[in-house]
Amino acid sequence: MRRYSACIEWLFAEDGDSFPDRIRRAHAGGLTAVEFWRWTDKDLDAFEAALEETGLAVTSLVAEPMIALTDAANRQAWLKGLSDSVAVAKRLSAPVLIAQAGDDLTGFSREEQRRALTETLKSGADILKGSGVRLGVEPLNIRIDHVGYFLDSTREALDIIDDVASREIGIVYDIYHSAVMDERTEEVLKDRLDRVFHVHVADHPGRNEPGSGGIDLAQRLGWIFANGYDGAVGLEYRPTQPGADAVRAAVASLGG
Repeated sequence: MRRYSACIEWLFAEDGDSFPDRIRRAHAGGLTAVEFWRWTDKDLDAFEAALEETGLAVTSLVAEPMIALTDAANRQAWLKGLSDSVAVAKRLSAPVLIAQAGDDLTGFSREEQRRALTETLKSGADILKGSGVRLGVEPLNIRIDHVGYFLDSTREALDIIDDVASREIGIVYDIYHSAVMDERTEEVLKDRLDRVFHVHVADHPGRNEPGSGGIDLAQRLGWIFANGYDGAVGLEYRPTQPGADAVRAAVASLGG
């Protein structure tokens, strides 16, 4: 059975509720898991209490600090933050941390930045090893949401992961970002689906709920699951309709 995870940065936030209350709303709406971005702006004690109360799981959160891994000068600060983030992920029993590569920096060639990113991830693998937590690097679109971002290609992200060569490091595959960049899921993930640790969905245009736009989300997800993916699918979209019924309709449109 597919497992869908509500990104409570956007979902179940219609009344401006606290994050623990969003967890409770997700549970009342029939979800079994949630995910979120930064942990440093959360009351982790209250967050953990809401998880224990509802029995919901956490599928992913962001590895902080969110600084450019394309700059080798940031390496030690990021590695220290990764160690702290792993501790939080273990506390919340979250299996995946999400990392972003950072911006395409002026004054550095793409080769230099890719080398910096790769070497930083290799160093991070030593922190992750044996922790039970994996790290997914996320390619993002540069046409709408993340102009100036370094890593907009799923293929290049996977090539970097191959260079890192660690079981603990893979990618987060966001179908929305991939589709905006005119990628075909079955082409960019062919023979390398095992490197995908987490999946995100949203529709286009608008980055709104599945079923609101023109991306063939159900077909792409179907291919991903048919070819062996067994992780969670994060509902990371900006809802235009409030409430659990709208979330259930979005999930239904995905075929699960």
